Amino acid sequence: MSSNERIGDWTRGEEAITYQTCGSCGHVQYFHRAFCAACGAANPRQQHASGKGRVYATSLVCRAATPETRAHVPYNILLVDCAEGFRMMAHGEAGLAIGDEVDASFKSFAGKLVPFFTKKA
Repeated sequence: MSSNERIGDWTRGEEAITYQTCGSCGHVQYFHRAFCAACGAANPRQQHASGKGRVYATSLVCRAATPETRAHVPYNILLVDCAEGFRMMAHGEAGLAIGDEVDASFKSFAGKLVPFFTKKA
């Protein structure tokens, strides 16, 4: 894979979450860049995440932002501290609380595939 190619993930319609790690300083970052946000080194390594994490914050959305999301209200939006060391925003089941251990799956939301976290069994 060339440095400009990305491995597939949910933003490309695949059931996977990806992140990057820097080969120079070890920094972990979720948003894909051509460089390390911590040290500036080029071409951080892309990897698939395990889908495991812990709820950092949760918010129940009760007002649709767009006509496409109206059918989904209310829905839960989370910040999840993922096991690999990055934080991401995602959808989650109702009733999740800060500190809950969660696992990722994927669901359709307003016509797009999105990560959806559920409480670890």
